[in-house]
Amino acid sequence: MSRQYHDLKCDTEYYQAVERGKKKFEVRKNDRNFKVYDMVTLHEYVNGVYTGRKISIEIQYILAGGKFGIDKDYCVFCW
Repeated sequence: MSRQYHDLKCDTEYYQAVERGKKKFEVRKNDRNFKVYDMVTLHEYVNGVYTGRKISIEIQYILAGGKFGIDKDYCVFCW
């Protein structure tokens, strides 16, 4: 199994919720072909500028789009 690594922008509101352990999922356009066990690094982004803060997570589950009202081009993944 080959793991992919993804670097993603994350608005500060959502980044802080992840950091506090309140938000444990992402809704994203699946243009990167996310897979279970891929590593995602969320980079905090404020007013068009990266803050330098980041959090890395491992994808544990993916809900593919095309059902439950999720557009077919999107997915929800959690860690």
